[in-house]
Parts: sequence; structure tokens; C-alpha cells
Amino acid sequence: MKKKSAWEKLKCGKQPHIVPEYQGQPMLVSSPEEVESVVAQIPPGHTMTLTQLRQELAHRHGVEHTCPMSTAIFVNIVARAHAEREEETGQTGVPWWRVLRADGSLNEKFPGGAREQARRLAEEGIVL
Repeated sequence: MKKKSAWEKLKCGKQPHIVPEYQGQPMLVSSPEEVESVVAQIPPGHTMTLTQLRQELAHRHGVEHTCPMSTAIFVNIVARAHAEREEETGQTGVPWWRVLRADGSLNEKFPGGAREQARRLAEEGIVL
């Protein structure tokens, strides 16, 4: 069986859904494409932490919480998919490098690691 590309994982068609009871409250489990749509809206020269991303997703669905684990996985899928596309086409897609870890640090799991993320942010005038 052929391994799915990051692009195939991104465009898998999964839909966001609410888990009705997680620690007594409803919790959103988003989707790769919904995460992609939020990341696409981060303007040049700005960043967003995973916590802020999760808050935005929760707000969109009228709940207090978004699953931290699935959101982190989906951000990595977005990063890998757009890095692959950029390598193939030479065109920059969604600015995945603008998403920082919850504590505001760089993400070693992104394509090229923290060094590549720092390089791309520096090109936009952001130095961490």
C-alpha cells in the first residue's frame, strides 16, 4: 500500500466535529483543511501560537476547547503539504512558518526544523 503524501492527508475531506463530553465540556476536533484556512489568514510579519490557533478554531464553533493533539498534528500536515508543494512548483502556499508552538518557540517538527522556520520568519522581519 502506497504511503499518503502530506497533500493527500491535508485534502482528505475530514470534517470538524464536536466531542460532546471531554472533561465535562464539549471539545472541537478540527480538520486539516480548517487549520489550513486559519493559518492562511496570518498576515506577513505576524505569528500565531498553537494556543491562539486553537482558541480561534473553538470560537468558530462556539465551544471553549479545541483538541491540542489533533491541532498540532494538523498544523504539521499543513506545513509538510505546503513545503512539498513549494518544492514541486516553486510557489509559496500557506505560511505555515508563522505558527509557533504554544510556548511561543519555534517548531523542530516543521519542514527544515526550527532553523528553516527562523529563516522564513527573519525574511518577514520577525526575529525570536
